[in-house]
Amino acid sequence: MKILVPDVPFDLDFPALLPDGGASFAPGGTDTVVAYRMNEPVPDEHLDAELLVTWASPPKIVADAARRLTGLRWVQTLSAGPDVALRAGFGPDVVISSGQSLHDDTVTEHALALILASVRRIDVSLAAQREHRWAKEISFAQGDPVTGREYTLDGARVTIWGFGSIALRLAPLLTALGAQVTGVASRAGERSGYRVVGADELDAQLAETDLLVSLLPGLPSTRHILDARLLSLLPPTARFVNVGRGATVDEEALVAALRSGALAGAALDVMETEPLPADSPLWDVPNLILTPHVAGGRPRGAARFLAAQLTSWHKGEELRNVVKR
Repeated sequence: MKILVPDVPFDLDFPALLPDGGASFAPGGTDTVVAYRMNEPVPDEHLDAELLVTWASPPKIVADAARRLTGLRWVQTLSAGPDVALRAGFGPDVVISSGQSLHDDTVTEHALALILASVRRIDVSLAAQREHRWAKEISFAQGDPVTGREYTLDGARVTIWGFGSIALRLAPLLTALGAQVTGVASRAGERSGYRVVGADELDAQLAETDLLVSLLPGLPSTRHILDARLLSLLPPTARFVNVGRGATVDEEALVAALRSGALAGAALDVMETEPLPADSPLWDVPNLILTPHVAGGRPRGAARFLAAQLTSWHKGEELRNVVKR
């Protein structure tokens, strides 16, 4: 079995972690691991690969692989969101699995950083710093009795939309800061002690939300799911943070809400078009913090994860994180 792995700047020495040290991890045969440049098309001599591991390759490169690697049996992405692989056009017999869990800690940390930066108005202080100005207006605003529910997570009603493994890391941290956390997912119920509502309760939930955090994946069913109507349900003092996928947000509606004051603030690590074009209105919209899709960092524990996945594959056991079979 030929395995293609991207030339990433982190350790992917997964063969050494396999039971036999990687000398032959296919029963009765030998697997071959070949590195490819993740920003370039797969060379012709490796079109016979059966497993493609992807990480941060441009969509056109992944689509090219889907078209040319006709013998593929399995695609393993190291990204938590498998949207690029799912849209690439791989054949119906190609299994696709994601890197869910490899980014839980870093995305959680970044989400918390964006939340605190937005709530505590760090963006205003940084802008004032560049102007050599002492931004005392923040202190005055916090002292106003009208803003009693703002500028703090203590008592804040936080809604996390997309209540998976990252949400389960983030929710306890927000709880520790005094927030009241509710999840939104496809199935209602209780997860790790947190109330989770379904789509039928979303409207009512948004109307009682001080901070909305999106961890939604980028799927056809979630494209622009946060639209003008749903944004209008949020209180005008609410804030929005997105560390899921940019395409889930109607950015035109978000810009309008921020400019009109219908939404107090937002922080985005993901945008619908990346890199964000220089002429995008998002650069200059008020009360908006932007970071360049850096929440995930690199997949942590990727080598161990791949070794476990390959062992399961060769034993005929269930793979983790299968999104298409």
